[in-house]
Amino acid sequence: MANDELPGVLATLPVIDAKAEPTPKSAEAEAFYTQAIRELAATDIPFLVAGTYAVSAYTGVVRQTKDLDIFCKAGDCARVLAHFKDIGYAVEIEDDRWLGKVFEGSHFFDVIFASANGTMLVDDQWLEHARQVELLGSRVRIIGPTELIWSKCFIQDRGRHDGADIAHTILKAHDQIDWQRLLSYLDVHWEVLLMQLLNFRWIYPSERDLVPDWLLDELLERLATQRRLPSPRMKICRGRLLSQIDYEIDVKEWGFAGVGGVGEFRDG
Repeated sequence: MANDELPGVLATLPVIDAKAEPTPKSAEAEAFYTQAIRELAATDIPFLVAGTYAVSAYTGVVRQTKDLDIFCKAGDCARVLAHFKDIGYAVEIEDDRWLGKVFEGSHFFDVIFASANGTMLVDDQWLEHARQVELLGSRVRIIGPTELIWSKCFIQDRGRHDGADIAHTILKAHDQIDWQRLLSYLDVHWEVLLMQLLNFRWIYPSERDLVPDWLLDELLERLATQRRLPSPRMKICRGRLLSQIDYEIDVKEWGFAGVGGVGEFRDG
């Protein structure tokens, strides 16, 4: 398939001009990413470019990147890895729950179909609401801004925090965000969305109106309703959805339930 041809539903996706691209750490890394994208674009495997390349495309932020993030559905991860293994690349399944890697020497790209904490799963919606972009010489599908924010909401631990990427995406692509869909993604974890929106309001007080009033009203109403209720009886620490290491002591020593399992019960 030629790089300027996209079959079926891909051809109906909105086309965007990337505001910028990140800087690969070397010319060799850029050549590897370019060839990897070309190989992927020549297959019939649906995929999305995400990560730093997507952040740069929507915001214009330029920074060095150490890798390339390719998102796909769970059933297609093995197909991507098998394709690259067949043409001579080294591949690795780092974590069968969400992550594979393709290597050429010291260079690699990630193949991601879920989040490390299990809250997020790449599905058909991600592909349907993507955009088209010209990237490294190939025309490809790039993650939509709504899903880009969703993919970064839980990345906030001691070693990495993607809050700035979320704030910059809201600032520069707010008119492309489907706020209702974002709320549906984070419905169970609506407080995380509220935290991100309050973070944005604090960072950009002059741009507060970029977040819809109805969304903030909805989240604050949920908070007000929650405050009228008693605290959960079971001691719960959801911090491990943000950082397994930083909140390890809560689960192992302090009697809190983590993502799953049973914790101690509060008195009263």
